[in-house]
Order: sequence, then structure tokens, then C-alpha cells
Amino acid sequence: MRAMHDALGDTPLMAYLAMMAVRLVELHRVLKETGSLYLHCDPTASHYLKLVLDAVFGTENYQAEIIWRRTNSRSTSGKWPRLHDTVFHYSRTPAAKFHQQLVPGELAKTPHTLITGADGLKYNTYELTGPGITRDGESGRPWRGFDPAKMGRHWANSTSQLEEWDAAQLIHFPKNGGFPRRRAEDPFDPQARLVTVGDVWSDIDRLNQTAKERLGYPTQKPRALLERIIAASSNPGDVVLDPFCGCGTAVDAAQKLGRQWIGIDVTHISIGMIENRMREGYPGIAFETIGVPRDLASAERLAADDPHQFQQWVSWLVGGYPRDKKGGDKGVDGWFNYLAESGRIETGVISVKAGDIVNPNMVRDLGRVMERDKHRFGLFIMKSLPTKGMREEAASHPTIETEFGRFPALQIVTLAELMHGHRPKLPPLISPVKKAARVETRVSHQKGSQGSLL
Repeated sequence: MRAMHDALGDTPLMAYLAMMAVRLVELHRVLKETGSLYLHCDPTASHYLKLVLDAVFGTENYQAEIIWRRTNSRSTSGKWPRLHDTVFHYSRTPAAKFHQQLVPGELAKTPHTLITGADGLKYNTYELTGPGITRDGESGRPWRGFDPAKMGRHWANSTSQLEEWDAAQLIHFPKNGGFPRRRAEDPFDPQARLVTVGDVWSDIDRLNQTAKERLGYPTQKPRALLERIIAASSNPGDVVLDPFCGCGTAVDAAQKLGRQWIGIDVTHISIGMIENRMREGYPGIAFETIGVPRDLASAERLAADDPHQFQQWVSWLVGGYPRDKKGGDKGVDGWFNYLAESGRIETGVISVKAGDIVNPNMVRDLGRVMERDKHRFGLFIMKSLPTKGMREEAASHPTIETEFGRFPALQIVTLAELMHGHRPKLPPLISPVKKAARVETRVSHQKGSQGSLL
């Protein structure tokens, strides 16, 4: 790390590497002897991260550098279009679990050794020679005028075996005079042919805008990518840990494949999205969320410790969507979508106050935002109790008549009310995140609950 700091200086990239280094040390510490670590990154930092991984896991535990062709985009610019990301695979020890992954042959390139038989069908062919020269017995002698020693090779089978295959019309002699090859007995069927997945993955595309599993999270990965990783290096019932959980694709894939799982993220945007995703995808699932307020005291503690995360959490709590960036919010901390007349979806605005110092001007500011951006409804959510002036300011806004009833245009909601189950009076809310599709698990004993983790 000191050497990289000498090369990079105090840059954002160096800060990222320092952040990752301490986390990789801790992940190595908790990883089982039979476990593996997969690290996904882009080419910007992959070469630096590989040095860190070598230092933490040891070069002897390096397993693979997987190239994921994540897009088939065609660029018209003069630069090299970036089509791939990198996935590093390291193991804890040589005893790490690994299961060969197979895919149907049509997902791989058609073998260049295919020939057309007398019946017009395609057949695969195989080498008849092996590397190295030998003069022992029949394997080093010429056969039918073909001498493998001239190519630095030898026959892999006896002359009698070659004659037997030739009599059965299983030897193919190329018209160009090339070395004969053994023909497969059965016609080539690309759908029935299974090939081993290598370290270049071009059969798993990124999620496009219309993908069914797309939730709207900016860095969401396809579930198939995580399913392949989890299936390769774990068994049903094993624990999968994703310490940068995002929108929860890894824990989703783990649940589908019958693994136990732990997901970690630092933002309430991610946690709220993962909770929704897992409950919608696996009805009846049971899991525990740690670190999310469960009572008024813990909610107040979050407001005091991290006002920004408090704003995110409260916005999710009322059915909205929080701003994901700090600063410059101009009084806007989140939004909510609701059903308006004639099936239209309209947006309301949320302002959250985590502090104890509040005044009517803050409510007035929200009203100005509503007027400026043409929001018919607004929510003012606060940790403390509103003053009389604040209530009067909110009451100065009209009551909106809708086909679902009459609702106050601007409502003040306290944290205590929310924690006691009281929700704002609004038209039917529409989730800002695409609803997750129900997922069928691949392990028959899965009942929805993942049971005891450790």
C-alpha cells in the first residue's frame, strides 16, 4: 500500500484501494478454509486490486481472472469501447470447494473440427495423436503414410485400433492431405453438447432497460452472473456473504440456489430495496435486518448519529424514495409516487428534519418547493414535535379532492407517529422501484426461511 501511495499519491483511486485493503483483510479472516472470494471490478483499478489480493490471500491461492463481457454495445466514437469487467477469484486454501460449470454447446462457439458425413449430418472429430515423439511399439510408426513424428507427436492409439475405427468408417481423411482424425459416432447436437465454462464469460449480458429482473438500481448485476459464481464455489446450505450488497443480487441468487446468506450495505436505500426484493421474490421468507431502527429510541439515535441516513430510512418508511446524495437538496429529501386521476402516476415531495431546531420557515420552504415544481402533495417529517406556527403554516395549504378521497396538500408527520404505525393520509402509493418477480428456488428443501446461519 505504501508503494502504491508513492505511485498514485493522495488520489480518489488511492483512497478506494485503502478502503478495500482493510476490508479484504477482514474478509480473508472470516472466510472458511473451503471458501472462496470473488471480487468484481472494472479495468480502472483491477491491476491494483490484484496486487492487494495477492498480498492478502497469497499468490498461491489465486484461481482465476474472469473476463465478463458485460455489453455488446457498438460505439461510433474514436475510443476503444469498454465491453468487459473483471472478476477475480481467490481461495482461502487449496482445499476450497469448486464445481465445474457446464453450459449447452450452442452458447459456445461451434467446434472448428466439424465435418459433414455421407448422410449429410454434421459430426465432431478428435485428434488421433498426442504430444511428444516416441519410438516404442506401434505409437511411433507411420500409419497409412502419415508419420506423426514429423510433427513432434505420436499415435495415441494402437495401429489395430486405428484399423478398427477405419473399418467402421470412423476415420476422417481430410481432402487437403492433413492428418486423419477420428469421427464421432453420433451426429453433433449443439443443444445436447455441454462445454466447460472458461474464464471468458460472454453468455451473460448486462441487464437492459426492459429486463424483467431490473429494479432500477444503477449498478444492478444480472442474477445469472451471481448464480454461476455461487454454484461454482459453494454447496447447498453454505453461507454466502456479500459485504457490498447494493440491491441484493447476490443474496437473491443465494436464496434461489438454497444457500444461507448475509448481506451488508451502509445505505438505507440499499437495505430498503433488498427487503422489498426478497419479500416479493420469495413470499413467506424469514430474515433479520440488523441496524435498521425498530423503535422510537433507535430511530432517534439514527437521526442524531447520521442525519443523511435517517432521511433515507424515513423516506423508505413512508413508501417513498430518498435522495441518494448529500448536500444541495434545497429542502427536498425524497419523493413518493401516487395514483392520480385516470390512472396517472404523479409525484409528491418529502422533506425530513432530523434535528431538534425547527420553525415555520422550514414548512414554508417546502410549500415553495411544491409550488415551484408543481407537486400537489408534500410531506414534512420531523423528529421533534411541531410548533403551533408550523401547524398553522401546514394548515394554510388546501385540501386536495381526488377520486380516492380528500387529502391535505401538506402534512406534518412526527417520528413518534411513524414508529407507532401512523402513516400519512395520501392517495394510493406506487412503489418507485420496480416490483421484483417471484423467484422459484432450485433446491427442493427450501421452505422460504433460511433458518440458522452459523
